[in-house]
Amino acid sequence: MNAETPFFTLKSFNDLTPGELYSILRLRNEVFVVEQNCVFQDADNKDQDSHHLMYWKNHALIAYCRLLPPGLMYEEMSIGRVVSSPGSRGISAGKQLIAEAIDCCHQLFGKGPIRIGAQCYLINFYAGFGFKTEGAVYLEDGIEHIEMVK
Repeated sequence: MNAETPFFTLKSFNDLTPGELYSILRLRNEVFVVEQNCVFQDADNKDQDSHHLMYWKNHALIAYCRLLPPGLMYEEMSIGRVVSSPGSRGISAGKQLIAEAIDCCHQLFGKGPIRIGAQCYLINFYAGFGFKTEGAVYLEDGIEHIEMVK
């Protein structure tokens, strides 16, 4: 596979290389802290027990999410810290990431519901994958969120 062909890697926390971990933290900070202007504790002690799905192109991390086992964030398995690089938006990287994340969740944790805490402006995006809203809107780091279940 050449460097221009996008590809996924999935690793447990302990299998991440220092370079991969740096790329993940850099992308999460670039979007969640700088772009969305949220000052929050990103390192929440859930990364160590999660799997990390990375989407690469041209040696750059263009999208990422973490897959949390049942009981870590919610009773159900979960997909969290979903992020795509500002420079890679408009090429369906986010859609490809979520489709892959759903498949990986089921491979890792078995069949069953997946619960997410979605930013409200992305409700229709996640609904396209079969997620349905559940509960009331809540504020997380100053951004409206709602739980969704597939």
